[in-house]
Amino acid sequence: MQSLDRYVLENSDGWSRLEELVRLASHRRTRLSGEQLDELLLRYQQSSAQLSFVRATYADPQLTARLTRAVSGARAVIYQHQERAPGALRRFFASTFPAAVWVARRQIAISAVALLLPWAVVAIWIANSPAAIEAFAPEALREAYINEDFEAYYSSAPAAEFSTQVLTNNIRVSFLAFVSGIAWAVPTIFLLAFNGANIGVAAGLFHDAGQAAKFWGLILPHGLLEITAIIVAGGAGLRLGWSLVVPGDLSRAKALVQEAQRSVSIIIGLVLVFTLAGLIEGFVTPSSLPTEARVSIGAAAFLAFWGYVFAFGPSAAAAGHTGQIITPPTSTTASAPVEGDAASPFATS
Repeated sequence: MQSLDRYVLENSDGWSRLEELVRLASHRRTRLSGEQLDELLLRYQQSSAQLSFVRATYADPQLTARLTRAVSGARAVIYQHQERAPGALRRFFASTFPAAVWVARRQIAISAVALLLPWAVVAIWIANSPAAIEAFAPEALREAYINEDFEAYYSSAPAAEFSTQVLTNNIRVSFLAFVSGIAWAVPTIFLLAFNGANIGVAAGLFHDAGQAAKFWGLILPHGLLEITAIIVAGGAGLRLGWSLVVPGDLSRAKALVQEAQRSVSIIIGLVLVFTLAGLIEGFVTPSSLPTEARVSIGAAAFLAFWGYVFAFGPSAAAAGHTGQIITPPTSTTASAPVEGDAASPFATS
């Protein structure tokens, strides 16, 4: 068994750092940065496990007392931050969410290509190929779809009920795009391409029938924001899968956990985006407003979202926010420490 003196020598720096962070957090004029909070959470986890080990292995009263004070002080700081829900919510939307989206911007761009390219290819093919048109459906069904069914879908239920249905479906699609990234991102690419191709079929049919304006007038009001959110969720899934392909200096398991914390931030933030898109689809798209007004509302929501990301994302990332969500363990009898066990909007970076 390792001697007590050697154990203390190997771990004392970590305990001292935890004590220092607790002292900083306790100072009235000091506020821990996102990186410092992350470090406090990680050292809390480590020291909690070490306290349990020391109690069981060495039974040294002095060391046990020191670790107990450090762990208790850290827990108090952590839950003090957790209890400030309004402040945590502000910090989530001012820093954590936009930083997470900004960090994933390259994967979001790839996600956009994966969805929009099949959309364009299928739409052009359908619109310019009589054989493809005939293969899609008989003429009577195509005419019913273009002249009645497509538009009637948006009025198929009362606006509030329809918005809820749309919100539920969009969250399901985005969650699948995100979660499927764990399979090396391949299912995410397929899901994005499949959805893009489906929209491309509709676009091609309307263009072939000379009713492109009707199609875009019904799709753009809600679609600009809705499809953006799906693309962003797809980017989170791609980043999740990429962490398995190129884990960097971490093990694949740790890289996956770390990236999942950031991706969960994106999915939580997108719930609000999908809610707004659902309201537009339920109340604006089927409304009697002129097409220009309906599209303008959708364009305003689209520009507001990306304006928000570009206004807050780069500065939040530059300030050290990683976009990750981390929740500390609730017991000092925890086993081996893990970087960020679960998700909570009240402990963010």
